[in-house]
Amino acid sequence: MEEKNDGKLVTFVKGLLPYVIIVVVVVLIRTFLVTPGIVNGSSMEDTLFNNDLVIINKIGLKGGIDRFDIVVIDFEDSAIIKRVIGLPNEKVEYKDNKLYINDKLMETPIDFEATNNFILEADENQYIVLGDNRNVSKDSRVIGPVSIDNIKGIVGFRIFPFSKFGEIK
Repeated sequence: MEEKNDGKLVTFVKGLLPYVIIVVVVVLIRTFLVTPGIVNGSSMEDTLFNNDLVIINKIGLKGGIDRFDIVVIDFEDSAIIKRVIGLPNEKVEYKDNKLYINDKLMETPIDFEATNNFILEADENQYIVLGDNRNVSKDSRVIGPVSIDNIKGIVGFRIFPFSKFGEIK
């Protein structure tokens, strides 16, 4: 009788094993590679909108963060999504709605709304981030430069709404 119970246990464990492997793989992928995220608020309009579902690429941080990347930042026990404007050791200035990096006029691939003049400076391992909708964005103008340690991933792909499915620029 005992052998029958042992056989059922082995069969049960063998049946359960694929599900355990799937759960472990999903947890590893979400922890180290990519994870979904939901946009909360209007600070990134007209690029991202409230309740958009995006993919956050965590492994992309290993390749470095580029100017104009959209990143997820840990800030005060929540996550915020902003666009990188200034890289480490750079001075960012907006004057008369023109972007200057280290006093050099920059062309931007993004058409921003009018923005008040400001000057910000990033130290080593810090980034200057701004929301695309500057009038409502809590960004480096308010919170200061963001440490690389607080950047959790790069947003590069939207999966919902389906009408806007695809790569984010």
